[in-house]
Amino acid sequence: MMFITRFAPSPTGPLHLGHAYSAMLAHDMARAARGRFLVRIDDLDQSRARPEWEAQCLEDLAWLGLDWPRPVLHQSSRLPRYRDALAQLWQMGLLYACTCTRSDIRAAVSAPQEGAALHGADGLVYPGTCRPATPPTGALPGDAALRLDMARALAGLDGPLTFLEKGCPITANPLAASLGDVVIASRAMGASYHLSVILDDADQNVSDVIRGEDLLEATPIHALLQRLLHLPTPRYHHHRLIRDTEGKRLAKRDDARAIATYRADGASPIDIRRMVGL
Repeated sequence: MMFITRFAPSPTGPLHLGHAYSAMLAHDMARAARGRFLVRIDDLDQSRARPEWEAQCLEDLAWLGLDWPRPVLHQSSRLPRYRDALAQLWQMGLLYACTCTRSDIRAAVSAPQEGAALHGADGLVYPGTCRPATPPTGALPGDAALRLDMARALAGLDGPLTFLEKGCPITANPLAASLGDVVIASRAMGASYHLSVILDDADQNVSDVIRGEDLLEATPIHALLQRLLHLPTPRYHHHRLIRDTEGKRLAKRDDARAIATYRADGASPIDIRRMVGL
């Protein structure tokens, strides 16, 4: 199997040193394995995505010396694919509509009888307010968030849920169970990151996913969705995060560490590699 990996930036701001590290690491690993490095644009959030940021992202990646096949895949062009997968999960009885707002969830989990609030890959673990006693029937809702009934999904598996992290097998059943009923589709974007990323990886034959360790907690969700939808599970490599001098991970609002800023100040791609420890 050919080694194929990808880098999928969101065009909502400038790429920073953390993005540079992840992209260059993935590109280096693909080159070492004589494989392929892909770039994919995560532009499902059309309220924040901007063409000028996409152009800047691609320009910065090319300046770093990275190369990839053109044209790149845009998630915004794949909504029918995501909808088909949602319909499949709905017919399996694994999804339900949820009308809770974030404030509703905060209020529910902070009730005295609930004890300490639990946090998962998407923030506060959903307390199951809208979860039905039996799977809903009828047409797939088009105007509500859709959550995965985690307990029902795990109970229907044939055998343990596993994935490879840097070559080591991890049993993910208890990890997934602790994350609660995650959102699989939102009203605003149609599909969540969890659903779109596993479908895109499968359709692009991605064999190895190189991404930050902040996403390791989401991987049991992805392994579960891959299993439910009969998709291959890639090998995962979650790398260290690039942090600022105070130990905080970098964010797109941290323009002082944007690649474009270093470029304007006269840095070279070799300088960027040295800064991130490559």
